This record gives sequence, C-alpha cells and structure tokens, in this order.
Amino acid sequence: MNLLTRESLIGLEKYAEIRHQFRQRVMEHKRDRRLALGTNAALYFEDRVTMQYQVQEMLRIERIFEADAIQEELDTYNPLIPDGSNWKATFMIEFPEVEERQAMLKRLVGIEEMVWMQIADLPKIRPVADEDLERSDEHKTSAVHFLRFELTPEQVTQFKNGAELAAGIDHDNYQVELRPVADNIRVSLQTDLD
Repeated sequence: MNLLTRESLIGLEKYAEIRHQFRQRVMEHKRDRRLALGTNAALYFEDRVTMQYQVQEMLRIERIFEADAIQEELDTYNPLIPDGSNWKATFMIEFPEVEERQAMLKRLVGIEEMVWMQIADLPKIRPVADEDLERSDEHKTSAVHFLRFELTPEQVTQFKNGAELAAGIDHDNYQVELRPVADNIRVSLQTDLD
C-alpha cells in the first residue's frame, strides 16, 4: 500500500500555485471512479490520488502547517487508500430535495450493508461499513458512508484477468443491479489491486 506521507504532500505555498491544474487532474481521475447505483446513490471509489487531494484541501482550508496536525490529517485519510486486496469507497445517498432526502434516509436504514459488488459468477462482495464510527441507528441512516469491499485472492485474480464486474443494492426500499460495470471504472479499479 502506497500511503501518503508528509514528504509526499505539496507545501501550502506551492499548492496554491498549482491548485487549479492539480484539481483539474483529480476531477478527471474521479470520473473513472464514480459508480452510479440508480438515480439516488453512488459509490465514489477512493485511492491515493483522491486522498491526496482531500488532504491537500484540508491543509489549505484549515491553514495547517504544523507537523502534528499534518500527521493527524494523514492518519484520518490514509485508511481510505486501498491496500491491494480491497476497494474503498464513499457511498452517497443523493436525493436533491431536503424533505425527500430526510424521508428516504428513514426508509433506507441498513442500506450501507446491502450494497454489493460481484466479479463474474463468484459470490457477491458485501462491504464492511463505517469502520471509523457508526453512521446509522434504528431510525435513520446517514447520507454518507465509508465502505470497504474485501476481495478473496480468487476474486482478485479473476478481476485482473478481465472478468466482468457487476454492482448493486438489495435493500427492500432501494434495489438496483448494474451489469456490467462500465469498462473505464473497471480498468480504474484494477489499479487498486496492485
């Protein structure tokens, strides 16, 4: 796993100079890492590039330049970088209208555990959700969850050898199946398994 270090970050002054170009490159990169699951949910697959952008922006916004504070940011975001046997994603429930979103978050309790990925005809991969803190209770779920999809060696091998990727959600109040996942996303996710 290629974790971020203080040495891999760009200093605030230099980052201010290159921020526009860096942001543009990251936004292009993210296009191949967003997987829409129906019209109101999406997986945003994280990696070293997306996490460096997140850390750089946090340092910029908060004007963080002290070593301990920088390390705190690294300790927060490094766990979201895949380590070669998994995919890590931010799962977003996206209802644009506030009232509808609040109502649906009550109806979608547990949805974060009902998301799945599938390689070829191997068993569905269910995520480990919200390892950092609890984001749901029995009354409602959060609009944002952090998911880790842990793959077996067989799944990794088949995926790297070109097996089809599918994804979906099996919640009683939100069901979707996407088969196959677009090639641009599939290719991008292969890099997470190196």
